[in-house]
Amino acid sequence: MAELYIGIMSGTSMDGVDVALCEISPSQCKLVAFLEYTFPQKLKEEIIQMINGTTSLYKVGEINHRLGLLFSEAVNSLLERDEMEADSITAIGLHGQTLWHNPHGEYPFSMQLGDASLIAAETHINVVSDFRSKDLALGGEGAPFAPVFHQFLFDYLTKAVGVLNIGGVANLSILQERLIGFDTGPGNVLMDLWVEKHKHLPYDKEGEWAKEGEVDQPLLEEMLSESYFATSAPKSTGRELFNEKWLMTLVQKHPTVTPQDVQATLLALTVESIAREVKKYKVEHLLVCGGGVKNSFLMNRLAQVLEEIGVFPTDAYGVNSEQMEAMLFAWLAYKRLHEEPVELKTVTGAKRNGILGGLYARD
Repeated sequence: MAELYIGIMSGTSMDGVDVALCEISPSQCKLVAFLEYTFPQKLKEEIIQMINGTTSLYKVGEINHRLGLLFSEAVNSLLERDEMEADSITAIGLHGQTLWHNPHGEYPFSMQLGDASLIAAETHINVVSDFRSKDLALGGEGAPFAPVFHQFLFDYLTKAVGVLNIGGVANLSILQERLIGFDTGPGNVLMDLWVEKHKHLPYDKEGEWAKEGEVDQPLLEEMLSESYFATSAPKSTGRELFNEKWLMTLVQKHPTVTPQDVQATLLALTVESIAREVKKYKVEHLLVCGGGVKNSFLMNRLAQVLEEIGVFPTDAYGVNSEQMEAMLFAWLAYKRLHEEPVELKTVTGAKRNGILGGLYARD
């Protein structure tokens, strides 16, 4: 019997809060309703400042509460718009906003903020959150989670398929007998950072600014020499590596490169780092989802570099490319409530598959 779940996702780019209402059964995850809720610019700036600089325990606690209120408002807005009762929803799956991801330190951890207890109180719906901790405890990377959902959605395809999610960070899933998935490197995060710094825009619409520039090959090669790209899977990354400090350290070595050339080079970095990984596998079709799908210049360049592979948005296979990540966390909440392990060990390197997420009960 199908049940209703809500998934909440605010990714590395913090360009919005995605809320997906899904009808889920053992064999399907069907999108019923979707809402993109505005992520406040001031809150985004404060979070990025926390990531890039120093902070305090007071600020961490404050941001945790403010994110909890934001996510609650997003859920309640969807319920009000669609005249849904909270009692009809089994649970909310909350990813939370990632501040720091450190799976390889002496004491591995991954920090996502967004007060789940507050959300349960404000929405009157059970909340499942803190998905990454169990996988980390089992020796895994704690990310990415998307590959197992990609397999659930597209396992029926007979061709050799890869699924690429281009969010702030890009992650690749290889759907084969042994599921493989990992972060390829930056997706939109550095391009968004650079266009906001120079054009005061949240993102480079359709890649128009990148089109004005020329790829600086020496700068691109220096970017690609980052050791992360040579690391074998399983691997995962985020703003803790690919941030303004990382970018400026490299750009300052090339003082004659224009801002638009840097933008073009950053788009080339995303394309090349993805393509190098895709080419390692026998992929016939690459299905693409995430915010990067909206960047037509990026998609065209990716199709050119991977000319022997069919590159399609997941919409062509019946799943909206911009809504999939929020759907993923609705599905993970379903798995938690049904106490089903998530089969991630071949993706993250965990010792075994685990039941992921903590349950925060509604009042």
